[in-house]
Parts: sequence; C-alpha cells; structure tokens
Amino acid sequence: MNENGLNLRTLFLRHVAQTSDCPMCIEVDHAEGIYIYSPDGKTYIDLIAGVSVSNTGHCHPKVIAAVNAQIKKYMHLMVYGEYIESPQVLYAKRLSELLPENLSSVYFVNSGSEAVEGALKLAKRYTGRTEMVSFANAYHGSSHGAISVMGNEDFRNSFRPLLPDTRIINFNCEKDLTQITERTACVIAEPVQGEAGIIQPENDFLKKLRTRCSEKGALLIFDEVQTGFGRLGKLFAFEYYNAIPDILCIAKSMGGGMPLGAFVSSREIMQTLKTNPALGYITTFGGHPVSCAAALASLNIIIDEKLAEQVNEKSNLFKQLLKHNKIKEIRGTGLFLAVELGSSLLRERFITKGIERGLLSDWFLFCDTAFRISPPLTITHEQIYEIVNIINSVLDEI
Repeated sequence: MNENGLNLRTLFLRHVAQTSDCPMCIEVDHAEGIYIYSPDGKTYIDLIAGVSVSNTGHCHPKVIAAVNAQIKKYMHLMVYGEYIESPQVLYAKRLSELLPENLSSVYFVNSGSEAVEGALKLAKRYTGRTEMVSFANAYHGSSHGAISVMGNEDFRNSFRPLLPDTRIINFNCEKDLTQITERTACVIAEPVQGEAGIIQPENDFLKKLRTRCSEKGALLIFDEVQTGFGRLGKLFAFEYYNAIPDILCIAKSMGGGMPLGAFVSSREIMQTLKTNPALGYITTFGGHPVSCAAALASLNIIIDEKLAEQVNEKSNLFKQLLKHNKIKEIRGTGLFLAVELGSSLLRERFITKGIERGLLSDWFLFCDTAFRISPPLTITHEQIYEIVNIINSVLDEI
C-alpha cells in the first residue's frame, strides 16, 4: 500500500500504459536465476526470460558486479559516438573477435527495433536503392520502420501509411527469391522465425538467400535479436546455416538484463553513415556505459561458462521428456522451443493454469496455438525435470 492506501496493482493499472486488455499483473519483488519472486513469497519459474533476454539468468552476480563498478565511475556522458568510453570500446572489440571478419564495426543503440531501423537506413544509404524485402510472419519490432517490414497485416494495418517500397515474400520458398532484384537495397530475415512460432529454415534456404543477395548486390540483414548469444546452441544462429549477413541486428540478451542493442557490419559499409549528412544515424543513450559493462560481463559468462555448448543437451532433455498426448509437436533448436498444442483455447488455458502453478510461459504473436520455452541458458537438468513435471500436470488438468 502507498500513502493513499492504494496497492501497486491499482496504481499499475491506473498510471502505467497497458499493452493489452489482460496483463498478467504478476507483482515482482525480486528475481534470481530462472526464478521470479512475488512480495507474498510465491515463486515463479520463468520460461520466458524477458522474451529471450535473460540468457545468463536474472541478476547474475558477475553482471551485477560489473554494473556496480561502472556506476561508480560514470553513467551517461554524451550522445553516443563522441567520447571514448571504455565499456563501449572493450565490448565492441570482444564482440568483433567472436564474429566473422566482415562484421567488425558495431553501432550501439537501445533496442532491437532501433537496431532494425539503423540497419534499414544503412542499407539504403550504402546501396543507393530503396526497396526492402522481408518475410511473411516476420517480427522486427514496433517502430514505424520495423513494422513496415513486419510480415503480419493485422499488426500493420492500423498504422498505415508505412514506409513505401517494401515487399514481403515467403520464408522457405526458394521460388520467391527471384523477387530480390537489382532494385533491392536489403533483405531482412530472422534466421529462425520467432513470433511465427519457431519456424526454422529448410533445404539450405538461408544459403540460397545469401547467394541471391550477393548476385543482385542487395545487403542481407539478419535479425538475431531473439536468437543471438547462445540461445540456439551457438553464439549466433547464422553459424548453423553457413550464411553470413552483411548486417547483423542484436539486442535483448545482449545487455545481460540492461537495455542495449546494436547493428554490426563492415567498416566500409558503416562509414556511409558518417557523411552526407554527418550524423546520418544518431542516438542519445545507445551504448550506455552501464549497459555495455553489463553486456561485456554477460558475454564473458556465456563464453567462459560454456553456456551455449550446453544448450542442445538441455534442449534434447526437454524434447525427450515432453511426451504428453496433448502435445502435437515441439519445434525449434536449443532453448528456443515452441510446444504446439493445436488449439488457441488449450494454449490459453495452459498459460493461465501454469501461472497458478508458478510456471510462466508465453505465446507467439503470430502463432496462438503454441507456448514458448525460452528459459535462461543457466537452467539446470534438475530444473528441467521439475518444469516438465509441472507442464505435464497442467496439461492433464486442462
């Protein structure tokens, strides 16, 4: 209760802008590892991880230590790109060491949507072209540029007019690649489509996409906002498919729980944002030093503790144990799974009943018949057994 006798839930609904008619309204006291705790002492197992944000778990002590150390030195100083700030420099260097040679220049932003915006502008600026190609059921964020390349009309229509000269083609459809032409500035794709319900590329589709873009001089942008930093069992999903992008968009788990994103490209391509005009892309808080300090700590945890290398074993354990008759299919790689129930009503009942049982899952924006399994990568085998028992019990009850 506050001084006016109102509880936080009332204040939340009154003063915090809502994104849906039915928010979960779970009040959070603290979080640690794969768990979220309410003020009344209830424990929730988090299978959402902030939508693939908390790869190193909630409040990892090394991330907390990095944040505390940086706060004592300085926080925001100046619009990104003007001062030499060691957290930005050290993180960009470390990330570049882990990426292919052509992905060596990091432009820091605040979020995945902003990374996509920057990547689209960069592609148009570098190629001198205007057409942007994306895929049906793709999700790239909520800003105007991002929804212009979103592959779902229900989300787009209420905000028209959007960016012109966009084209949507079908994922995993080789025939549609012929629509990428000499007019195309860029093609943006999720290596694995997330909000479509975890749809993986088939028949070397990403390699064929890479070849077509190279032939036509279009830049290939991979949106790894959800799939990056070990979630699929490699540091980045494109490593599975032998298709290296010209521009890589990252965010979500990048910051170790702090807000941070980036688009990454070659120095040659990135330099086109410096002139004609200068400040071709600018962001005040992009590369915030505290976020970059957290990001470097988080990246080092993923590497040093070999979290990515353990992911597929944990994924296989989920797949081996989840054998309920209400489960139609389990799609995905690593700890990026969609459990298909074949019914939106069943999915809704599962999530509601799961919350009652202390299990937090989520649905997909463009697939309302499946629920999400994307926990922190630090999850243990013992915790997976516990979670599967709860899932099977909930499925029995619904």
